[in-house]
Amino acid sequence: MKAIARPLPFVLVSSGHGTMIVNRNDYRMVDDKRGYGVGHQIFESSYFDPQEIQLALDMLSLRRQVHGDGVLAIDGGANIGVHTVEWAKHMHGWGQVIAVEAQERVFYALAGNIAINNCFNATLHYAALGAEEGSITVPKPDYLKPASFGSLELRQSGKNEFIGQSIDYSPAGGQPVKMITVDGLGLSRLDFLKLDIEGMELEGLAGALKSIAAHRPIMLIETIKTDAVALKRMLDEHGYKQVHVGINILAIHSADPCLAHVNFV
Repeated sequence: MKAIARPLPFVLVSSGHGTMIVNRNDYRMVDDKRGYGVGHQIFESSYFDPQEIQLALDMLSLRRQVHGDGVLAIDGGANIGVHTVEWAKHMHGWGQVIAVEAQERVFYALAGNIAINNCFNATLHYAALGAEEGSITVPKPDYLKPASFGSLELRQSGKNEFIGQSIDYSPAGGQPVKMITVDGLGLSRLDFLKLDIEGMELEGLAGALKSIAAHRPIMLIETIKTDAVALKRMLDEHGYKQVHVGINILAIHSADPCLAHVNFV
C-alpha cells in the first residue's frame, strides 16, 4: 500500500454525550485563552451547552407528562447532533426527533452520530429550514481550517459574523441545498421546536405557523442574530408567553397546560 498523507479533521471522541464524531477544527479563538464552537466546548469540557440541553430535556418530559407519549421534537439547525442524540436517548420508547442540518459535511457527522449512538427514534433531513419550500445556496467553509462551523450564516448580509475564516457567498462558492418548512413535514403532532438557524429563525417560524397553530409546541429560539422585536411580536400574535434563557427565548403557548409547571418570572 502506498501511503498518502491527508488531513483528518473529523475524529471520534468519547464525550459526555457519548461517542461523537467531531471536527477538531470546530473552534474560533477570541484571544489566547477564550474560544467558542460546538467542537471547542466538547474538547474543552466533554460537553456542549449542558444547561440548554437540560432545559430541552425538561420541556420534553413536561410535554410527555401533560400530553402523553408520542412526543415529537424538531431540532432545527442540528449541527453534529448533540441535542438530537440527547433528546433521542432521553425519549427512548416515548418520543421521536426530527433533525435538520444544511451543511453537507456537518450533516454527515450528524448522521454518523445518530448511527453510532443507536438513536432509532431520530430522523434526519439534509436541508435548510425556511419560510417556503425551494432551494438555497449554502456556502462551503473550509473544514480543514479552524472556524466555528455552527455559527455559519447561510445568507450573506452586512452583519455576518466572522466565524474564524472568510466565507465565499458567491454561487460558485456554495452548493444548492433543499429548503423545507416545518409545515411541509405534515406532522400530526409537534411538541417541541428548537430553532438555532443563525439569523433565519423568523423565516423558520414563518414556515411553521400552521403547525404552531395546530399543535402549540413549546419553542426554544436563538435570538442573538434575530430581530428581537419582530420575534416577540410574532410570538405575541400567536398567543405565546416568553422568557429569555441565556441566548434563547423559551416560549410556551398561553393555552398549553404545561405553562402552569414553568416559572416565567
